[in-house]
Amino acid sequence: MCLPKLPLGANPVVQASPQSKIAIIGQAPGIKVHQSGIPWDDKSGDNLRNWLGVEKEIFYDENIFALIPMGLCYPGTRNSGDLPPMKICAPLWHEKLFQMMQDVELTLLLGQYAQRYYLGKETKKTLTQTVQSFRDYSSEFLPLPHPSPRNNIWQSKNPWFKEEVLPFLKSRISDIL
Repeated sequence: MCLPKLPLGANPVVQASPQSKIAIIGQAPGIKVHQSGIPWDDKSGDNLRNWLGVEKEIFYDENIFALIPMGLCYPGTRNSGDLPPMKICAPLWHEKLFQMMQDVELTLLLGQYAQRYYLGKETKKTLTQTVQSFRDYSSEFLPLPHPSPRNNIWQSKNPWFKEEVLPFLKSRISDIL
C-alpha cells in the first residue's frame, strides 16, 4: 500500500496486460495526464509516439505497450517543473507488473530515474552518456531521454540521437510489432 502525500490525491496512471510486448518506463504523470487518466496524453506523449513511429491506436493497445511510470501518480510541482517521481512506487509495483507480463521483449527507460533504477551500476555518469551508450546494454533495455518538449535543447545539442538512436528504436519497435 502506498500512502504518499500528493497534492491532487492518488490517481495511478498505468497501462499493462499479460500480453504486453514493449514496456515503457517513464517518470511520473504530469498534471494533464493526472486529469485525463490516460498515460502520455500530452506533448511528451506526442513526441514519444513520433520517436516510436506508431499511431495512438497501437500505442494505447495494452497487449503491445505497457506504460509504467516510476511514480504512478502526479507528484506535484516546484519552481522549475514537476517534482521527481515518488520513490515508493517502483519498488512496490514494478516487480509485480513485470511478473504479470511474461512476453516483454523490450523495455524503454525514459529519463534518469528509470535508467538509474533498472540499469543500476551500469548507468553512466550522465544521461547523455547513458543514452549514447545504448548499444552497450542488453537487448532487453534501451535508455532514452525523456521526450518532454523541455528536452528539445538537449536534442539539438546531441544530433547523434536523431541520427543513430531513433532509427535503431524504430527498427526495434517495427521488428516487435
